[in-house]
Parts: sequence; structure tokens; C-alpha cells
Amino acid sequence: MGVQTHHRDAPIDPAGSRPSAGVRGTTYQAGGPRSGGASPGGTTYGRPLLTPPPPLPTRRRRERAPLWARLCVMFGAVLMLITGGALITSSVLINRYTKSVNTASLIGDAETAKKGADGKALTGALNILLLGVDQRATSDVGNIRSDTIIILHIPASHDQAYLVSIPRDSYVDVPADPKTGYGGGKQKITEAFYYGAQNGGGREGGAQLVAKTIKQMTGITFDGAAIIDFGGFKKVIEALGGVSLCVDHPVDSIHMRMVNGKPMYVTEANKFGGGVPVHYKKGCRRFDGWEALDYSRQRYGLPNGDYDRQRHQQQLVKAIAKEATSKGIASDLGKLDRVIKAAGKAFVLDTGGVPLVDFMFTLKGVAANDLILVRTNAGTFNSAQVGNGESAEQISDQSLEMLHAVRDGTLDTWLINHPNYVSSS
Repeated sequence: MGVQTHHRDAPIDPAGSRPSAGVRGTTYQAGGPRSGGASPGGTTYGRPLLTPPPPLPTRRRRERAPLWARLCVMFGAVLMLITGGALITSSVLINRYTKSVNTASLIGDAETAKKGADGKALTGALNILLLGVDQRATSDVGNIRSDTIIILHIPASHDQAYLVSIPRDSYVDVPADPKTGYGGGKQKITEAFYYGAQNGGGREGGAQLVAKTIKQMTGITFDGAAIIDFGGFKKVIEALGGVSLCVDHPVDSIHMRMVNGKPMYVTEANKFGGGVPVHYKKGCRRFDGWEALDYSRQRYGLPNGDYDRQRHQQQLVKAIAKEATSKGIASDLGKLDRVIKAAGKAFVLDTGGVPLVDFMFTLKGVAANDLILVRTNAGTFNSAQVGNGESAEQISDQSLEMLHAVRDGTLDTWLINHPNYVSSS
């Protein structure tokens, strides 16, 4: 079957959304003409390709301040109270937090051998599939794709976590899906969600076909999955009071324009109606929800295109985790409650039949600073013509070896020998 092209970065209309009331302490400047799609170049994230890669973060245990909450990013809710590494909570709080998370069958009939008794940690390495979708562009659940595909890998030690991105334009074999009538074939992996959602498959069917596609390609069996809606993600960041991010390469937004001092989504009706593209200047600062999400979705005009976008989305997940474990959340129960409510609406979760409380105990040792960002294809283009004059990304043999290390629970050792696959931040 030939590749079907869908332009997911086209202007969008946020149905029912309202523009932000303004920007806190932020200065925007009009950018020049936006460049076209990024092409393979001689730099990686602003550094020459021959520059030695950053060292692998040193694994260490450290003292952590008492926290009221730790955000389980992959589950979309603040689920526990932690003091000195010990879980201190009540059945009332557990029930309240777990009930705020929407659940669905996202990994299908997958089985896990990692179940433990309630209140006890699971055993072995864990792999969680994270899928980012944007349903603001359409109200039809059967017409959305997975713009973001991340594997959250937690080694058997349960004291660290890795975020491994799969490029959305990776050209892969998507297996047949008898439930929806899809016969299988070569596609960009972002299309797997689309085909799984057809004929009543919905979000569950879309996620299941993505999981099957990755398993067929890599052998990775998922222990859980979560679908993250970008619009809901914005509300989580707003509930946190914003996040801190560093812009490593200036870029103009293709989704947002500043009109009369207010950010507005680009639509067919207003894209020629004045204003200037939102411009993200190089440097570190505080981001509001809408702009953190918008910045993390940019790929045009960046040196490594979608690979830079993958890295920025990984950084956003890490920034949210850091913010949620900060003392600001610890001392503000009202903010904690707002975060819980917002997260419960932003995520759909599947724990593979394992009680959520088991994951809570298992992941209490993973701190935000332990999130290590892993770059598929070492973060650079690996493009090829795939038919009909269209270009797609190929998963390199070395990247496939890296994904097999995820499957085998040996990723930490593999990265020690391949430090160029670790992002600097």
C-alpha cells in the first residue's frame, strides 16, 4: 500500500478555545520570514557533528526534600504523598487521585508478568507507551494521528527513567488490523493511530495498533500506555503555574500569531489578517501553558526538524515533572488539587491490568532529575525516498539495536557505550 500524506502541521482552529489573557513577563519580537522545512545539515542542536557528545548522566542516589506530591507524568495525575522516599497516604486520597484518571484499553490483550500485591512494587523493567494527539484540529476521533510517540523505559532498579522518542515520520510495517478492516502495509508510523481508529476503533484502537506496530518492529511489549491530549496538557501546565524551558534555537511559530498583543491560533480565516508569528528567542525563561506547548510542537526552521521537536517535547515532559515535584506544589494544596483535576482530564491511561497503586509504589523512586532523554538516530536525519517522491525517516540499524536494549532491559548499559544517543538536557 502506498504512503498517504497528511499535513498535520497545517493551521488549526482550536474549537471552543479562547485566547490567553496575555503573556506574563514575556517579550515577543516579530521574526523574519520563516524558512521552509528543515533539511539535513552539518550541525546537531547547534554543535558541529564531530563535537564529542555529552557524557551520560552519572547514576546516583541523592537526598530529596519532603514533597506533598510527585507527578507520575505517564499517568497524568499526582497520585501519592512522599516524605523521605516513603509513601505516606490514606485510602481516601488514593481513591480520589486514582478516580481522577480516565482509563481505557490502550494496549489491547497485552499481558504483564510484573504484577505485585497491592501496595508492593512491581518487578523487572517497565515500558510505558506515551502518545500525544491533538484533537483540536478535528472533532472526529477517527481522523487524528499520534503526533508524539515516546517510550517511557524504567529499568529494573526503578530509580531512573528514560524517554525514548520514535520519529512520527518513521517508515515502518504497520500490521493488519482485522477489527477495523485495515490490511496492513508500509506507512509512516503516525498513520498507525489513524488506521487503528477507523470503523469505530477510536482512540483505543489507534493506540493498540501503534503498540502492535512497535512490538512487531522491536519486540517491545508494553506494560501500560497513556494518550495525552495536547489541549489538556496545556491546562496541566497552567495549573502548575507554568514551567521553565530553555530555547536552544530561535524559531517562529507556525501555529500561533500575536494579534493586538494576544496570542491567537492560526486559522484559514485569520492567517492573513495581521499580527506577527509568535517568536521564541534563544535563552531560558518561564513559559505559560499555551506557549510551552506551542514551542514544543515546532519543527520547521529548526536545524534537525522533527528530531529537534522530539527533544523539545521530551524536555517539556521533564520540565513538568520537575515543576510538579517542587516545593511550590508541596506547600500549596489548592494548586495540588488543581493539578490533579487538570491531569485527570488530559490523560487516558491503561496499566495493563495492574492496580494503579502498584505503579505508585514502584515509581516513587523516580525523580524528575532522573529522566534521561534518548535520541533515536542520534538526533539527526536518516531520510530516504519511499515512493511517490515522498521522503520518510528510516530507523537506523544502531537505533534498532538501541530499541532492542529497551526490550531486553539493558538500555542503561547500551547508552554507556553509545553516549551520542543521550540528549544534553
